[in-house]
Amino acid sequence: MSEIQTLPTLQELFSDVEITKKVDAFQTIMNANPPTTWVKKHPFISNYLYLPIDKVEYLLQKIFKTFKIEVLKTGMLLNAVEVTVRVHYKHPVTGEMLFHDGVGAQELQTKKDTGNLSLDMSNLNKGALIMALPMAKTTAIKDACDHFGAVFGANLNRKDSINYTGDSILQKIDINKIKEQNS
Repeated sequence: MSEIQTLPTLQELFSDVEITKKVDAFQTIMNANPPTTWVKKHPFISNYLYLPIDKVEYLLQKIFKTFKIEVLKTGMLLNAVEVTVRVHYKHPVTGEMLFHDGVGAQELQTKKDTGNLSLDMSNLNKGALIMALPMAKTTAIKDACDHFGAVFGANLNRKDSINYTGDSILQKIDINKIKEQNS
């Protein structure tokens, strides 16, 4: 006969319930929708919404204070440039240094009426790379920041998404009572 096992309590799962509550509250903030005035329609892609990079950078500065963007890789991908970045950040609740990776690409502009990019790149516009590489980097940064949550635009183009709500059980826990029990 097998023994009936009971589920662990939140106190048993998390050694520091106070921090866990704060992380949960932080996640609730991160999964709020961005202000509608910040959301833009893409000029070339129909039915595609995005958060401009100035808003993403503002959120990084306002929420994390300490962050760094590292370019991991640049390269060519067919007729485009590609960039992979790593966004390092200090978690405002736990103090841990963490990171998210992101990718971006941007097509290279070709001379008018010359068709696609030739393998010898003879029809490449002057300055095409200078324009495309920063745009790809911007896309990569925004892609990495999507992992933070809806406030960074993660759900803008998703047909189905679940609204994040904090853990109601965590919110009911009285931290002072736990502190008294542990004293």
